[in-house]
Amino acid sequence: MLTATGLETYYGESHILHGVRLHIPASTAVGLLGRNGMGKTTLIRTLMGYVRAAAGRVQWDGQDVTGLPPERMARLGIGYVPEGRGIFPNLSVRENLLMSARAGAGGQLDWDFERVLATFPRLSERLAHGGQQLSGGEQQMLSIGRALMTNPKLMVLDEATEGLAPLIVADIWRVIGEIRASGIATLIVDRNYRAVLAHTDQAVVLEKGRVVLSGTSDALAADSVALMRCLGV
Repeated sequence: MLTATGLETYYGESHILHGVRLHIPASTAVGLLGRNGMGKTTLIRTLMGYVRAAAGRVQWDGQDVTGLPPERMARLGIGYVPEGRGIFPNLSVRENLLMSARAGAGGQLDWDFERVLATFPRLSERLAHGGQQLSGGEQQMLSIGRALMTNPKLMVLDEATEGLAPLIVADIWRVIGEIRASGIATLIVDRNYRAVLAHTDQAVVLEKGRVVLSGTSDALAADSVALMRCLGV
């Protein structure tokens, strides 16, 4: 569904991505692993159109979408949960959710307001609260719920459990499992590589902006020596 080939990305003079290739088939969960500063978020931002690649190509359902702006990528069917959550603090929970509600690119309406609230019962108790009044965990739930309201074909989750309490983390992984089971493809970045590998079909490891490991999640989980070398764990 989403394929990137030969991506080269710079921040000024700094060369961040070096010929990165990534393939996310439909209805498949893919993990993106690597130590801090290895290019994971840059890759996501390049795929989403926030950063322009100096070379390489991004395809969506076989069509070249290289360089499309983020709003166009979202309209194609990509839901994005950014690092830092990115909710609107001056809008209520209800407003944050409803402002993003729409049918998917294929007309699907599987995720609506009621289903999101059923998935995140805590949000239903805080519908009138402003985004800035929520705890970190509630803000993360809102960010995921808002992305689901777009009825995406692909969900991109960048550090969705960072800085959260263990009980909230467990709840976030539960929801990620539900998203995966619903047939939505996912691209997951998280520091807990064990959890990522347990919730994905395939995984890619970046090191200094290059893909150094890739394969099925089960195979990578079994190769502890390679993971220790690349992730420092």
